[in-house]
Amino acid sequence: MLTALVIFVGLLPAGVSLIVGWFARKSFQENIAIATDRASTDRLRYITRRPRHPDEHYVDGMGLVIGDITCQMNARSQYIRCTANPFGPCEGCTEYEGKDYD
Repeated sequence: MLTALVIFVGLLPAGVSLIVGWFARKSFQENIAIATDRASTDRLRYITRRPRHPDEHYVDGMGLVIGDITCQMNARSQYIRCTANPFGPCEGCTEYEGKDYD
């Protein structure tokens, strides 16, 4: 009987630690899920409300893209248009290379 009591008292801190850790992990995962949902909705709200540049387009999977997205030389970036004409307009560009959609 005494040995069982000693074993129980010895394992009690480990059991309490496991239970507290499980509740803490569950709470942490819920907070992370809430934070990521909030961050994504805030980003979407920022994208839809801010004034846009006329050359700026939103493309699913890429985000904000500036310039003519049908050009092969487009950088697919929200900061520069392409390698040949990074800051200028795409209209009338001599380096335009259209994509083939077969």
